[in-house]
Amino acid sequence: MATMRPILDVAADIGLGEDDLTLYGPWKAKIRLDRPVPVGGRKGKYVVVTSISPTPFGEGKTTMAIGLAQGAWKAGIRSVVALRQPSLGPSFGIKGGGAGGGMSTLEPASDINMHFTGDAHAVTAAHNACSAFLDNHLHHGNALDIDPESIIWRRVLDMNDRALRSITVGQGEKNGPSRQSGFEITAASEVMSILSVASSWSDLKHRLSSIVVGFSRSGKPVTAADLQIGGGMAALMRNALEPNLVQTQDGTPALVHSGPFGNVALGNSSIIADQIALQHSDLVITEAGFGSDLGFEKFCNVKCRMSGIKPDAAVIVVTIRSLKAHSGRFAVKPGRPLDPGLEREDLEALELGLPNLIKHIENVRWYGIPAVVAINSWPNDTHREIDRVAEAARSAGADMTVVADVFDRGGSGAIDLALAVLSASDQPSGFHHLYDLHVPVREKIERIAATMYGAVGVDYEPEAAAAIDRYEALGFGAMPVCMAKTQYSLSGNAKLLARPTGFRLTIRDVRLYAGAGYLVPIAGDIMLMPGLGKQPSGFGIDLLPDGTIVGIG
Repeated sequence: MATMRPILDVAADIGLGEDDLTLYGPWKAKIRLDRPVPVGGRKGKYVVVTSISPTPFGEGKTTMAIGLAQGAWKAGIRSVVALRQPSLGPSFGIKGGGAGGGMSTLEPASDINMHFTGDAHAVTAAHNACSAFLDNHLHHGNALDIDPESIIWRRVLDMNDRALRSITVGQGEKNGPSRQSGFEITAASEVMSILSVASSWSDLKHRLSSIVVGFSRSGKPVTAADLQIGGGMAALMRNALEPNLVQTQDGTPALVHSGPFGNVALGNSSIIADQIALQHSDLVITEAGFGSDLGFEKFCNVKCRMSGIKPDAAVIVVTIRSLKAHSGRFAVKPGRPLDPGLEREDLEALELGLPNLIKHIENVRWYGIPAVVAINSWPNDTHREIDRVAEAARSAGADMTVVADVFDRGGSGAIDLALAVLSASDQPSGFHHLYDLHVPVREKIERIAATMYGAVGVDYEPEAAAAIDRYEALGFGAMPVCMAKTQYSLSGNAKLLARPTGFRLTIRDVRLYAGAGYLVPIAGDIMLMPGLGKQPSGFGIDLLPDGTIVGIG
């Protein structure tokens, strides 16, 4: 474990005192919202970290974001990194912990990767309280005349568990009425996304109360407020709305708050954490989940639209081995050893994978902000491979390409990257959104599919088409959309690598997240409740006799 600084000293570096915090031991704290901590306006530059389409072994995007913040401090730039909280699902599944790696980690890593300050548990409790009140309402006579077939509210659990995707609730004479339902992972919960976008306790309560759980037989939306549980959910979430302050391995400040996945949910940390960070630092580095087609697109069209904050630059993380994996020439499977061919120079394979990077650069540049490509270096990368990536990035419109080694060197390996990012963020920005909110829902979906993914068209299965028609008729059509699709491809098919062309995107369903304020089109076979692999990371997690947790992080 890294040698940590007292969290009060870390807070002092960005102008926060003991009265501004609720301490969770010596190394963690929550920033109190009942104190006059400014959350309006901004002081610092705002930079978002994204990546190419990830491969199962990851691109090191979180590690790079942390290392960039460490490098900024070493370059004399007062910075804060603002990240999502990891989920127990990936931590015990294939991906492992989400607190960085090597010399660029958040600390205390094991706490952050497990129970932390209880925010994820609060989301789970609030969500399932609404589920309990819904079934209780049906049990006691259904005064709201809810159509059981129209219920869209399920239950959640912060663990990969495929066995719970489809269940029957209410079995038994005294436990009914019986109906089909299921579980989703907590990171996909609308409550988690509400945590990301809520601006105050009153806004939190309003959004939770506005959650639509289903519809009456006359077609009227039924909300958490109708079930009289909106206030109770807000009470469960009271402390969770306060951002968490921790530190990097170098002892520099980090905010970790909210944890929606980037493939099935918003994929961004909280607006309120970013607002506080922007008031207390010169550079705020936040991360958007997965590639520019997912978390970054949602960052631009949902998060920034709701916060009103415009980004100054974006960092696109890439690894040489992942570009070679996008050639399709190598066997890359989650939990399996790395194909030895990926560790040898292979300029032909690299060339086949480069279109993926080029497309992600184009995506970032479309929004009118500078793009810096960060090559996350590995020992087997060759000069010829690095030079070819830099050349392709420049030709595609990247402002700068920088090699960074944050895993082995921490902040020292990202000083050049930090200076490049600061330089890029000083350039004029013409940031804009991809679509207008008042265009039809199908047009929003098709604009994202064509511009961000490269699709030639979108097909809607009957259930999706009916859902869109219903939501537009009820007045929910002027919301942004939050796409749910595979992270492994620009398309909706995980097997289509590099830069697919000529494909159509299939939308099988559309969910209404009225409290969070957006619609969720679900593409292809993406699951909102992942399963565990044959060799999950949880096999290696253990508790030592001295109380040390190992195997996570």
